[in-house]
Amino acid sequence: MAKVVIVRFKGNHKSYYFSAGNLPLKNGQHVVVDTSRGLEYGTVVEAEAEVPEEKIVQPLRPVVRIATEKDEEAVQRNEARRADAIRICKEKIAAHGLGMKLIDCEFTFDGSKVIFTFTAEGRVDFRELVKDLASVFHIRIELKQVGSRDESRILGGIAPCGRICCCASCMPDFQKVSIKMAKNQGLSLNPGKVSGLCGRLMCCLAYENDYYAEAYKKVPKLGSSVSTPEGKGDVISVDMLKMTARVKIEKEGAVFYRDFPVAEIAFKRGEGKDEPDDEEKK
Repeated sequence: MAKVVIVRFKGNHKSYYFSAGNLPLKNGQHVVVDTSRGLEYGTVVEAEAEVPEEKIVQPLRPVVRIATEKDEEAVQRNEARRADAIRICKEKIAAHGLGMKLIDCEFTFDGSKVIFTFTAEGRVDFRELVKDLASVFHIRIELKQVGSRDESRILGGIAPCGRICCCASCMPDFQKVSIKMAKNQGLSLNPGKVSGLCGRLMCCLAYENDYYAEAYKKVPKLGSSVSTPEGKGDVISVDMLKMTARVKIEKEGAVFYRDFPVAEIAFKRGEGKDEPDDEEKK
């Protein structure tokens, strides 16, 4: 196990490992660290963490210093420049007639580069736009194209559940999700019912998938024939949390419905209606 400090950057829910050296760091403290793109400003989320050596990407970069008053002022200046930079970039995009949507702007900590993040349907030739922006800002310009899931992460929003989108609040990395996860959980397979603000499958489908994937193997399929203590019938619904099945039974000219614990009914798992699996979406 290696002892490291865990740092998180603004707008990024992923944590990164750094070497603290001899600095007396505390949780919640602002620090300046050495990264692959130069010095960056971040926040300590765990001052003395022990992690397995195999999880650390070598070489382990250092925390350069605890953020000073000048560092805090630099961050505030960069933040104050964002609104004007976004406005100017949008004007330039419109002037060049480019089919791209600007969603974010970020100045690096030292102010030597500005990064504009955008979405677009396909590839965009923005070479002239970069030249135009460089003549305005007189610093290095970087344009970064992202997909719809990253757009939701950056902009945030309220998900169908009524909470802030997971990707914008608590999820460090995107998880692989598939329509099969929705089927395992007995959810509607209508894309409009299982899609998030980004238009892709909701990330939360993966949260309880391990449980539902196992439970799905233990319950009868919809439409299958089963034997119950009250006779044979057809399954019309299942509850994988209570592990019960609602069965339609026809007996002596009457039709009635009963809920039975799965353990009390006999069935063949391969019978019943099933939906074909769609390809996984990332």
